[in-house]
Amino acid sequence: MATQSHVDEALWDEFHRVVNMSSKELGEWLRVRSAGTDSEELPDQSGTKTGRQVLEILGKRRGDLTEDDERVMRKVVDRVHAQRRDDLEPTAGQENWRHRLMSIGHDPLKGAG
Repeated sequence: MATQSHVDEALWDEFHRVVNMSSKELGEWLRVRSAGTDSEELPDQSGTKTGRQVLEILGKRRGDLTEDDERVMRKVVDRVHAQRRDDLEPTAGQENWRHRLMSIGHDPLKGAG
């Protein structure tokens, strides 16, 4: 069982800045991304593991986060910063690059959240 974690305000704020898709947008994207030509995954199994974890985190209050949630938040923040400039201005790029970032809740065509 994961223990609760006190996620500091800076991580909380930065996570919500780089994850600029709403939980509805991310959930829909994960379902679309996982749909095949002949089948579609169950909603709770759609998308990547990290994408599903981000979706879960978006539905939680800061005080309800676990140590695993904190690890995922740091991973997502680091991944987005590694792929983007710090200002996170809307940027067009190759489609597969955008789709990879969208799978963790960041749409490069949108401004920071």
